[in-house]
Amino acid sequence: MKNKIEALLREAEEKIRSAKNELSLQEIKASILGKQGSVTELLKEIPKLDVSLRPEMGKAVNLAKNRLSELIEGRRAELKLKESEISPDFDVTVPGLPPLEGGLHPITQMCYDLNDAFRSMGFEIYQEDDITSELYGFDKLNFPPNHPARESMDTYWLAGHDRGTAAEKLCLRPHLTGGSVRYMQTHKPPYRFIYPGPVYRNETTDARHERAFYQYEALIVDKDFTFTAGKVMIKSILSKVFGRDVPVRMRAGFFPFVEPGFEIDMGCLVCGGKGCSVCKHVGWIEVMPGGTPHPNVLRAAGLDPDEYTGFYVNIGLDRLVMMRYGVDDVRLFHSGDLRFLGQFN
Repeated sequence: MKNKIEALLREAEEKIRSAKNELSLQEIKASILGKQGSVTELLKEIPKLDVSLRPEMGKAVNLAKNRLSELIEGRRAELKLKESEISPDFDVTVPGLPPLEGGLHPITQMCYDLNDAFRSMGFEIYQEDDITSELYGFDKLNFPPNHPARESMDTYWLAGHDRGTAAEKLCLRPHLTGGSVRYMQTHKPPYRFIYPGPVYRNETTDARHERAFYQYEALIVDKDFTFTAGKVMIKSILSKVFGRDVPVRMRAGFFPFVEPGFEIDMGCLVCGGKGCSVCKHVGWIEVMPGGTPHPNVLRAAGLDPDEYTGFYVNIGLDRLVMMRYGVDDVRLFHSGDLRFLGQFN
């Protein structure tokens, strides 16, 4: 047994010293100290020895194991030191390569710019999970039970959670508006907050639509807030974001969570209002629905609609980015193509 231990030490020490790099050293370590290694095989022979020899031989094998572990770590340190040495062929006076620079995604940058603009007007930023329930995604927003948005053709319901009560049915949030009710239920009025984030719709993609895109909602709720102040807020925000006055118009529109509701359009900045594929050749592009919170939504949040009123806006963040940079296809922003995204660094 002693001869085997001595032979193992000699052979293993030679292998360790001859290791050329850390990878080969790691392989040598596995062959010696691993589960199927030489030392492990010796330890398996100990129980087969005479009882009187077991303590001595067990101690000898463990000493050999410790010795080999020290040699391996010593050789590892030598290899690391050698790798850090500068080659005599290396010219330290040659300029190095500049590091690659990244940048914020244009949608992220737009979100940050809007955050700054709303913060300057006293708004708080709020966020919630991407998964919501039918209760908050539809019921508390005054969506009728048979509203088509509830169907799987529009909303991504989660498999295994698409049955049961409204609170039990879960989906990827199709809009951010349900987050407003959660916020109002957990905070005290008056409210002045924004809540940006991704939303998900089961729809066909084209130059103006994506299945996963970004919205940016804002809500003011107070006892004395005029509708005119809401329009002034919209023009102020757009002017801050684009650095110039932006034409805005409001058209009557129906949304279950507002009454009255409006389609809010801005003059198309891609074509300057002359007409293009982005604005469907009308010179205007819809960027947000808005209006006064519906009384049923205020009640769902625990507020008296006879006492409180306010103003919702739901900004299509992707479309604002298209306007800022004159890009005519929203799919480019979600393509992950670094050739395209690198233009915004």
